[in-house]
Amino acid sequence: MAPIRPLLRAANFTEQQWRVLRVLSDEGPLDIATLATRAMLHGPSLTRILKELGDRGLTHRQLDAKDRRRSIIEITATGRAAIDETAAHTLVLINHYAQAFGRERLTNLLSELVAFREALAPFAPDES
Repeated sequence: MAPIRPLLRAANFTEQQWRVLRVLSDEGPLDIATLATRAMLHGPSLTRILKELGDRGLTHRQLDAKDRRRSIIEITATGRAAIDETAAHTLVLINHYAQAFGRERLTNLLSELVAFREALAPFAPDES
């Protein structure tokens, strides 16, 4: 993340805000509990982050039509544009990583990290 942090700062994002927006961009609207899990954030931290992203017009919150006690969060067009612009710069860095480490090795490493995260998921504390 070290080379990406200056790009995020220039775009006025924290790493956590970036993760939330990336998850919403990649996966679509999500309830808060699922979003917290996918963005690897604690609920109270996510609540604070969503307030700021909402105030900036980057996310939108609506009540779940099936369960009015739940909120569904989605990225706005403004949020998606910010992600797309910043992602273009991070893609250049990722391509440099692939050149330096080898594209196949990098792909394998990322696959192994996903598998590692999934293997450790049962040991994560339940925040409900």
